[in-house]
Amino acid sequence: MGDRERHRILMVCDFFYPNFGGVESHIYCLSQCLLKLGHKVVVLTHAYGNRSGVRYMTHGLRVYYIPWRPFLMQNALPTFYGTLPIMRTILVREKITLVHGHSAFSTLCHEALMHARTMGYKVVFTDHSLYGFADVGSIHMNKVLQFTLADVSQAICVSHTSKENTVLRSGLPPEKVYVVPNAVDTAMFTPAPEIPRSNDEIVIVVVSRLVYRKGADLLVEVIPEVCRLYPHVRFVVGGDGPKRVRLEEMREKHFLQDRVEMLGAIPHSRVRSVLISGHIFLNSSLTEAFCIAILEAASCGLLTVSTRVGGVPEVLPDDMVVLAEPDPVDLVRAIKKAITILPTIDPQDMHKRVKKLYDWHDVARRTEIVYDRAMKCPNQNLLERLGRYLSCGSWAGKLFCLVMIIDFLLFCLLQLVQPANDIEEVPDMVMALGEGSSAGDDIPGQSSR
Repeated sequence: MGDRERHRILMVCDFFYPNFGGVESHIYCLSQCLLKLGHKVVVLTHAYGNRSGVRYMTHGLRVYYIPWRPFLMQNALPTFYGTLPIMRTILVREKITLVHGHSAFSTLCHEALMHARTMGYKVVFTDHSLYGFADVGSIHMNKVLQFTLADVSQAICVSHTSKENTVLRSGLPPEKVYVVPNAVDTAMFTPAPEIPRSNDEIVIVVVSRLVYRKGADLLVEVIPEVCRLYPHVRFVVGGDGPKRVRLEEMREKHFLQDRVEMLGAIPHSRVRSVLISGHIFLNSSLTEAFCIAILEAASCGLLTVSTRVGGVPEVLPDDMVVLAEPDPVDLVRAIKKAITILPTIDPQDMHKRVKKLYDWHDVARRTEIVYDRAMKCPNQNLLERLGRYLSCGSWAGKLFCLVMIIDFLLFCLLQLVQPANDIEEVPDMVMALGEGSSAGDDIPGQSSR
């Protein structure tokens, strides 16, 4: 690695493979590129079904599936202190120097960052989402985030809109928050050699979880209207969720069974094949920090129609996306415009532009800079750190201090019961990493130990 510092990184999140999503892809691709830069990367997540214990993925990426079962939306049950012993063991075994937590919605991430700071490790947090300020759920979530980030070394957001949102929610100084966008594996998402673009049919593709936040209710109103206006337009909807029932009902009500194809949940390995079957990609999200799905669609040569929410306007140039307000009428207008300009779109040219704009190796190098700055942050003792938690609120600050004091006392007890010297360290794996390989190579390929 030359003069660069070699980091030993623990990625922590509830959301990882075999679950599929934007956060899962981000962690995997970033980890692969950091491995190629010479760093050691280990992933910590909860068990998925019978997938428990230690698994190895491409290029020797070691994944700990700890025996905690998800209880709500793939999140492990919050235990506060239950994960401390296993966290400490993994940190010592792997000789970790920095802990990187992902997603404000991950309970495992919050607990890991809390324990890591108690043990004196540097921590980095990446926020992948936007959150509101008014409803009860948002107020509760923002207070949890404020607690977690009160003592974080550095933070990363995936867009400038996301950064503003995170700074307001957590009270972090803006200079401690960096913007590092997502990327796309353009080697995996390529246009079809010959796009089936006839004058007779236009296919609009939707690939999304069918939930309220992803705008599934908008689709229920938009799809029938577009089908009425354009008899030659057909929809392909990939994804599953509680709102799928509404889409099925809409399809039957308007007799669109032959024009709206419902694919259900799609494995990540099949996403490209679904995308290249269409001409336009439709994203109807009500809130997005970045939206990696429109990057994947653009990389496959599709013209994108998307709601103008969150960080979406920052993702693609104006000539590659048609934006609309999260309103059925405006979304139909945007689809009309997209159909009009569709003949001018060159899928191969769009793919080349995305390849230049978004590259996982560039994301890894920028993340590496954040790690370097985190490692230079001064170490603070417990008393100095408690002052940060006290500033979180009159009653919440005292509660947070109590939580951290108990965590510190439990850590001291573990040190007495099982000194760090008694924990066997794991030898590092030396893998030959080809520079030409892509970040997303062999995502499903894993071996069990």
